[in-house]
Amino acid sequence: MKVYTRSPKALAAQKGTMEFLLINHPLDCPICDQGGECELQDVAIGYGRDVSRYSEGKRVVADKNIGPLIATDMTRCIHCTRCVRFGEEIAGIREMGATGRGEHMVIGTYIEKSVDSEMSGNIIDLCPVGALTSKPFRFNARAWELTQVEAIAPHDSLGSNLNLHLRGNKVMRVHPKDNESINETWISDRDRFSYEGLYSSDRLTSPMVKKGGEWKEVSWEMALEMAAASLKEIGDGDQIGTLISPTSTLEELYLAQKLMRGLGCNNIDSRLRQGDFRMDATQNSVHWLGSTLSDMDQMQTVFVVGGNIRKEQPILAHRLRKAALNGAKLHYLNPIQIDLDHTGEQDICTPGEMAGRLAAVAKAAGVKASGGAASLLKAAQVDESAKQTAANLKAADGALVMLGAMAQAHPDYALLHTIAAALADATGAQLSILPASANSVGAQLAGAVPHLQAGGSAADRSGLDTLQMLKAPRKGYLLLGVEPGRDFWNGSLSMSALQSADLVVAISAFRSPELEECADILLPMAIFTET
Repeated sequence: MKVYTRSPKALAAQKGTMEFLLINHPLDCPICDQGGECELQDVAIGYGRDVSRYSEGKRVVADKNIGPLIATDMTRCIHCTRCVRFGEEIAGIREMGATGRGEHMVIGTYIEKSVDSEMSGNIIDLCPVGALTSKPFRFNARAWELTQVEAIAPHDSLGSNLNLHLRGNKVMRVHPKDNESINETWISDRDRFSYEGLYSSDRLTSPMVKKGGEWKEVSWEMALEMAAASLKEIGDGDQIGTLISPTSTLEELYLAQKLMRGLGCNNIDSRLRQGDFRMDATQNSVHWLGSTLSDMDQMQTVFVVGGNIRKEQPILAHRLRKAALNGAKLHYLNPIQIDLDHTGEQDICTPGEMAGRLAAVAKAAGVKASGGAASLLKAAQVDESAKQTAANLKAADGALVMLGAMAQAHPDYALLHTIAAALADATGAQLSILPASANSVGAQLAGAVPHLQAGGSAADRSGLDTLQMLKAPRKGYLLLGVEPGRDFWNGSLSMSALQSADLVVAISAFRSPELEECADILLPMAIFTET
């Protein structure tokens, strides 16, 4: 069989189709943000007529406000319904839909609601015309003025691939870079739109020193000399605390811990939001996701303990949704009810009951444990929900027991971890510790935790963890990329400890009222687009 694509009949059909697509489409190309990368432009040039034969009045559609991130020009819409299908088939939340028929068909949200999905920005990329565009980027640049640079997402712990679009040295917008094994063709809204904060007026551009309660700009030489001399002046390395952001690069993490260990300080930690560190003394392994993302959507059972995955790691939530669509059984144990974009069983309890509910599942799976977990297992009441979760984990050919951010912030995290590990071992599942930040795993490998040295092996002498450094304030602190009062499990405790210190040296990309209140020396650092 032969298919002719350039025959007179085929060409006439192509031109006719293009005429129908362009009947109501306005000639907005000179002012449209999609200009230069518009699919309709491309096919109109390739397959359309040179002159329009349509002389009737064109349809006009009122623009809709669907939120702060996506701008609408619905007169340009060609009713391809890609945005509708994305919500239904990918995001799992039907936020966009079509009403009316024929020429009166309108794409919009239900009774003027906003689009709130954590992956909503992807419909901007999917829209083949300029009907849906980025509000923050609107009228800022043309596509041909931008240079594309590859990057890694700074907010998720999965390594989503990004394309940064620059004009000069300034990031103008962020798009996903295709990587089927990680983020496929999607990114979350926080990775897409957070670039706006990079150029905040709070950006720290010069070293500053607090003198008499006032901040003064100084030279790099003076600031570095003062920081080094002040840290050395403390003398006892055990009286220094080093708190590092887990979003730091591997090089920053390694150099920070190497510097501080060289000063005799082993009080180094990057687990700022963890609520319990008791297992550091007995476990020296590096905690990670436990599975590749490409394998995640093939799992048959996933048991999430203390995690709102849609908010913590949206791309991972998309993988779990795919697993659910493939028939996987998903179970959640949380202190709050969460919004799911797939079918799953939720067991909701108070924070104090979480360990007991997890122990009930472990008991149903036949777990035998010792120590504090043994008494909890013995007292656990096994109900039908616990039995079903345990049975699904045992029957699955590919299962995960995942500890999320709420579990890691729990004051009994060590107990939750012990029971979850025993449950995974008893059922043949893989234990998964959902990394809290972009480089949480890298921080462990770089030695930016008190009980591990670079490479992930046990440290010769373990220092204090984050909670210990804050509950027993040190004389001095070094902060790397940390926002006091915001980044910690207990913000008020962190501010109290830092304010009581004799010296706080903060290396940060931004100034903040909290940082200026507790720090003595501020040193600027590069943001992720500059490293």
